[in-house]
Amino acid sequence: MLTISRLVLSIIVVIMAAYGLITDNLESSPIIMALLGIQLGLTGFELLQKNKKSFLGYADIIIALFLFFVAIQGVMYS
Repeated sequence: MLTISRLVLSIIVVIMAAYGLITDNLESSPIIMALLGIQLGLTGFELLQKNKKSFLGYADIIIALFLFFVAIQGVMYS
């Protein structure tokens, strides 16, 4: 289940990022960052489920939280 949701989020993020680059529209960057944070959070949880004490799992979750923080700031200051 986590693998399918990660794949769907990856496709959505790539499509939205490509659209933003082609049209020079940077208004959707906070949404892209939030979706990327969700994807990294899912990856981190999946790594922690497979391996009980995985450093990469914890690192992915910390990076996901940072991306959420940046996405919230992007929404507030735009």
